Amino acid sequence: MIHFDFEFLLVVATAFTGLVWLIDVLFFAAARKKAATSKSPHEPILLEYSKSFFPVLFAVLVLRALLFEPFRIPSGSMMPSLLVGDFILVNKFAYGLRLPITHTRITRGEKPKRGDVAVFRYPEDETLDYIKRIIGLPGDHVSYYNRRLAVNGKPLKIKFSHKYEGLGDRNNMVEGSGCDKVGAECNVYYENIGATNHAVMTNPDVGFSSDGELFVPEGQYFVMGDNRDHSNDSRYWGFVPQKNLVGKAIMIWMHWDWRSGGNGLDFSRLGNRISE
Repeated sequence: MIHFDFEFLLVVATAFTGLVWLIDVLFFAAARKKAATSKSPHEPILLEYSKSFFPVLFAVLVLRALLFEPFRIPSGSMMPSLLVGDFILVNKFAYGLRLPITHTRITRGEKPKRGDVAVFRYPEDETLDYIKRIIGLPGDHVSYYNRRLAVNGKPLKIKFSHKYEGLGDRNNMVEGSGCDKVGAECNVYYENIGATNHAVMTNPDVGFSSDGELFVPEGQYFVMGDNRDHSNDSRYWGFVPQKNLVGKAIMIWMHWDWRSGGNGLDFSRLGNRISE
């Protein structure tokens, strides 16, 4: 996910408009009213805009920074669970409320669970937001061999579902990933982890698998994309610190594939729940 620092701009705009309104109330409003010749004294244009926008900006700030935030899926790393063009809603208080900008946690929230789909700040560049599925919790032993996951020595149960046939530009896959090629066939399985039974995708045309095993350190999480052979995740760059967690993805609220050849609006995906 590409991150635009809208949160910073929102905080600055809210603080500025609120400060303009407060300064006027404390120092200028009474004198202006006393000197006015009409019952409705003329207010400076900056004050008018500030009084109009501050309540709206403050409400959006509280809703977006502390409660829920929308995100857009720009790549196919979470296919087939999430598609390019999905707009999702993220519960930002699920793992504890955090202050805007500083990201200081002010409530404990619930503990992340295996199978949660989480949005987090990418550890190697915290200006970017990523979305992946939580596989390993602190203290877990995770292994991945021959495209099979095991947690704490127990292989995850999987069941073959169907072949995903690539349809070129209309299959919602990021270009160059392999499964987007016309005629390409990827395998879709249902995998059980924790309380979730979710779909994952593998590509038999990929001749390598990032095999290995590790222990997850305290305060860290091991994450993977559901599109296992085409996901930049913990297998390549390491763990996600607890402090980097933004929230839990809970629902798809819109789907619109804007690319050339994309499928446009897809009303069948509206309201689909995610981390379940």
